[in-house]
Amino acid sequence: MRVCRSTYADLRQGFVNSYMREAWRRMSRRAALTRLRLTRHTMRVPERLIVAPTDLRSVDPFFAEELLNGRILLAGRVLETQGASPFSLELPSLAFAARLHNFRWLRHLRAEKSDQASAVARSILTDWIAVHGRRLHGLAWSPDIAAQRLIALLSHSPVLLQGTDSGFYRRFMRMLVFHVRFLRRIVASSPDGITRFRVRIALAMASVAMPSSSLTLKRTGQALDREIDRQILQDGGHISRNPRASLELLLDLLPLRQTYVNLGHDVPVRLIPGIDRMYPALRFFRHQDGDLALFNGATSTLANELMSVLRYDETAGQAFKALPHTKYHRLAAGSAVVIVDTGTAASVDLSRTAHAGCLSFEMSSGKSRFIINSGTPEFAGDRFMQAARATAAHSTVTLNDTSSCQFSKSKSLGPIMVSGVKKVIVERAETEDGRDYVRAAHDGYLSAFGYVHEREISLNASGTIVAGRDRFFVPEGKKHQPKGEGIASARFHIHPSISLLQTETDAALLIAPDGETWVFSSPGNEVLVAEDIFFADPSGMRSSDQLEIVFRITEKPEIRWFLSHRP
Repeated sequence: MRVCRSTYADLRQGFVNSYMREAWRRMSRRAALTRLRLTRHTMRVPERLIVAPTDLRSVDPFFAEELLNGRILLAGRVLETQGASPFSLELPSLAFAARLHNFRWLRHLRAEKSDQASAVARSILTDWIAVHGRRLHGLAWSPDIAAQRLIALLSHSPVLLQGTDSGFYRRFMRMLVFHVRFLRRIVASSPDGITRFRVRIALAMASVAMPSSSLTLKRTGQALDREIDRQILQDGGHISRNPRASLELLLDLLPLRQTYVNLGHDVPVRLIPGIDRMYPALRFFRHQDGDLALFNGATSTLANELMSVLRYDETAGQAFKALPHTKYHRLAAGSAVVIVDTGTAASVDLSRTAHAGCLSFEMSSGKSRFIINSGTPEFAGDRFMQAARATAAHSTVTLNDTSSCQFSKSKSLGPIMVSGVKKVIVERAETEDGRDYVRAAHDGYLSAFGYVHEREISLNASGTIVAGRDRFFVPEGKKHQPKGEGIASARFHIHPSISLLQTETDAALLIAPDGETWVFSSPGNEVLVAEDIFFADPSGMRSSDQLEIVFRITEKPEIRWFLSHRP
């Protein structure tokens, strides 16, 4: 797939600014780590932990059984240790390594509750300390992994400390203190978004789980408050625009809130209002089948994890019709739900995980999702991660086989967006007959090809007809000339659970497992059925289908399409 071209000046300036930010970040981190190394022998190590915060994430007893048999199952891979340290072996994948280093897998040993399981966990942690405890670089000490590890070690300290001796307890406490110092030093230079938020959560959790001064409790709480105010938007969405980000954060924020309350500490001022603000946004992205929408880096959601968070929701009510700050719209009537992305990344730093999916939509009805985006693979390599970000992996329109945004391939900068959608104009209204619609246009193709893409999606009052219109036009009063072949492809990605049956050249049936059926049609246009890949399946990437309408703008600048419920 070709990438979107941009003017040389814009592209150059974007790279210059990004390189300057990255250089500052690296210099700050290097200086912080130098100070940390010079002072690591001056740490005051407390004698004990005060409390072990809870963990709301799901538990797999099978993991513990396999671990005791010398097999580690993570990220869809298996590592046969045969009694050796996993850190002395070649790890199966980068995703496996990340999950091994973050120690979240300790939660699976809670169900085992045996001295043998605790001994194995201690042995792995001891090996980790020996190999990685002093090497403050690489994946093991990336800010996000280190924050996850600190939270996991605090939460599952009872597993690690069951039946241990005072020597290990002392080493364990020393390691926790070092993690706190490390995260304090690098938090300001850590990647913006969920990573920096998680670092603040980890520091706050350590301040209440370990003996801390009142000043430390106050400062970590205030820092967390500032992050909540900055990252949780007024409509409750997260600044990353990833629907799953709120779930990930709530899985840590809820235990933190409860720990403050249980110990009688003053809860940070913004913590409870921030949590309450996040719940309506989480419900906004929830489809009829209970899963979350797949926009901007979201992947599959375990139903029990989502329910473990939702059962603490004290703000229960109808989902919002729109998230004006996070920039999504939701159409809902009858048993149908349509969610539309009408935004773009809030900053260059936050664009590292953003997708080129502006004006894409998802649609669900009854117990099934019908139209989806391809989602983000949870365990795949970088090549598939970047493919999932392309416009073609979303249920929207591509022009000239080109993504609406361009991503950097610089190793030093990472996959940031360097050009593409800058402006999105949105109109939301309801017609006299009760039809709710969203009309939006983006300029992602304006610089490269001279066109603006406009999409209108509506849902009738009974929730039985979704009507869509896509058109390309050259804006008036602008010095833009159409360029390129002008070939557009409207793609509609079908959930793998849906059976697809083409009935006419311009129509197809979408049949859910429970028999619910919708008819997709586009009068006057050929509807093609093509192979597809669903990136976000819990078991890994799997094959699926997509519907595609290809049209030449110079001959047909506009197409209409419909999804109609069949009784």
